[in-house]
Amino acid sequence: MYTSYFGFKESPFNLTPDPRYLFLSPHHREALDHLLYGINERKGFIAITGGIGTGKTTLCRALLEQLDKSTKSALVFNSFINEKELLEIINQEFGINLDQEVQTKKQHIDRLNQYLLETFSGGGNAVLLIDEAQNLSGTVLEQIRMLSNLETEKEKLIQIVLVGQSELKELLASASLRQLNERIMVRYELRPLAHKDIQGYVEHRLVVAGGRGNLRFTKGAFKAIYSYSQGNPRRINAVCDRALLIAYTKETYTISKGMVGSAIREIRGDIAAERGIKGWPWKKAASSITLFLLLIIVAGFAGWSFREHILGFFSDNQKMAVETTKDAQSMALTTKKPAATIFLDEKTSLAGLFNLYNDKTKKDRNYVNEQNVGMISFYLKPKHFLRFKKPFRLLLTHISVSESPNSFSVGTDSNLISSARYLLIRKVVADGVIAVDADGKEREVSRDFFKNYGEQKVTWVYPYEGKRVDLIKGMRTPTVLRVQKALKKLGYLLELSGVYDNATFRCVTKFQNYFGLSPDGIVGPRTRAFLYQVSD
Repeated sequence: MYTSYFGFKESPFNLTPDPRYLFLSPHHREALDHLLYGINERKGFIAITGGIGTGKTTLCRALLEQLDKSTKSALVFNSFINEKELLEIINQEFGINLDQEVQTKKQHIDRLNQYLLETFSGGGNAVLLIDEAQNLSGTVLEQIRMLSNLETEKEKLIQIVLVGQSELKELLASASLRQLNERIMVRYELRPLAHKDIQGYVEHRLVVAGGRGNLRFTKGAFKAIYSYSQGNPRRINAVCDRALLIAYTKETYTISKGMVGSAIREIRGDIAAERGIKGWPWKKAASSITLFLLLIIVAGFAGWSFREHILGFFSDNQKMAVETTKDAQSMALTTKKPAATIFLDEKTSLAGLFNLYNDKTKKDRNYVNEQNVGMISFYLKPKHFLRFKKPFRLLLTHISVSESPNSFSVGTDSNLISSARYLLIRKVVADGVIAVDADGKEREVSRDFFKNYGEQKVTWVYPYEGKRVDLIKGMRTPTVLRVQKALKKLGYLLELSGVYDNATFRCVTKFQNYFGLSPDGIVGPRTRAFLYQVSD
């Protein structure tokens, strides 16, 4: 939403692992050097570990771009797989042609070994990179260890990089994986950014996104960002993205400490933000109290010095004050404040949409929120968006002034309709929707109002995981189980197995077809956004 306002070509703080945005802090540079050393020197096994959101996946993407053409690579992102699925994915990633006769694990290994020997004889190297390796089962890790036996008398034919969270170290240290652990020759623990690197990280992303240099973060803003994020790149991205949105709504090019504080409160909740942001020490509170007491003392001395004038003033004007009060009360009874408009402009409706999302999240989940938040828009018919269970924003392409007052429970100022065309919907009810007006008050809008409208642009906010993994037939993951539960609550007939089977595929395609999505059976970001929006 704010990219064009600030002059960006794209959003600078997306959570996708784009290698262009990799900021080579001392820790990230060392990690990349370890990876290149282990691969080029054919060390066999390499392990890179780090906390959630420290940039491991982005580092892997950057690594692949730095490998020369003679080095073949296979990238495995789905770690919830068995041994045979692992071998199938590896062969597919290396581009090995497999016919229908290749069915067993031995046949897959034989084809892989043949490919590696051909690559080695041509002077090349091969790299297998497995992300989220902490989720691999013990049997799959043992299969990976066996792959390292594919070697010549002097050289390893394949270099295997295990990338995972800090739990991977504990997993490898277990007694059952001692043989694998002893084969790892290169290790590195990726750490968060230091405080001095925060400014460089933020400005690097602004430049890559095409910034014109007109956007500025204050020193206090950088301090607040570090205090909240503790140098974690994913958290930095989340708070900076929200801070830019706040700056956009306020039409300013300076990101202040206060804006960062507001962004953190929207992400984590008021209490967490107040504890998380340093720089609001007790001295400020003490100084405020001291100033307040001084003002009271000064006011007291001033009142005593001018007591005669003050008493005289009240005495001479007591009668007039009484009459004025009566007139004001009379006017209050006869004058009624006009109702605020229910049609909002873009910025007001956008800020309101995020506030509604935060309120809904706090209510439903006690606001323990470490998820990423995205926004998505579709052109939908009323029959579709009137099934939504979460807040959303509706852009009306045309508004008939004559019909609008009759459609709302409270009158609307029709003079504002021409410039403001958004409805901010808190929830859908039996008789229509509950909208939020310019004063933040709830207003009922009947279903009849939407009868004259076709497809309208509908926008909503939804949470998503940092790593995008599309769900396809044959997968077995906890995410598949969550999708199955959501579909079953909507009335679809399927078993809660956690396996993306044929029944799940049919239900997903029916769901996609109903809402106008491509019925490909793949549960990607769009399908997940709709599932979130229509689920309780």
